[in-house]
Amino acid sequence: MDDLFIAQTKSTPNILFEPQKAKLSIEGQSYPENAFKFYEPIFVWMDEYLAQLKEDAVLEIYFHMPYINTSSSKCMMMLFEKLEEAHEAGKTVNIRWYYDQDNEIALDCAEEFKEDLTVPFEIIPLADEATKDGQ
Repeated sequence: MDDLFIAQTKSTPNILFEPQKAKLSIEGQSYPENAFKFYEPIFVWMDEYLAQLKEDAVLEIYFHMPYINTSSSKCMMMLFEKLEEAHEAGKTVNIRWYYDQDNEIALDCAEEFKEDLTVPFEIIPLADEATKDGQ
């Protein structure tokens, strides 16, 4: 399979799916005019990818979404349902949701997603710039 890349815009996240590395990254704000239209190619791609995913592969998924609107949240749940089904079928899927420490809304959003899933779902705070620089 080829990589899936959708460039970030003001209202949509950067999407990078690298099948050879078994890695999906979704980063950026998500409030597209039509979330279902935006995420549909990702759903199709994910279905195809999961159908051919080998049992010994580990799919790593990274999220960093500082803001996500309601319709995008519904799309994320649809994506998580696909990942949950793969997990229940014995495939290894790891979700990591990164959030800025000062963004409680992003943390709450991640916690709400996590509570409905059995797939491994790690919520990871990102240090602020001063902490990253060792100051």
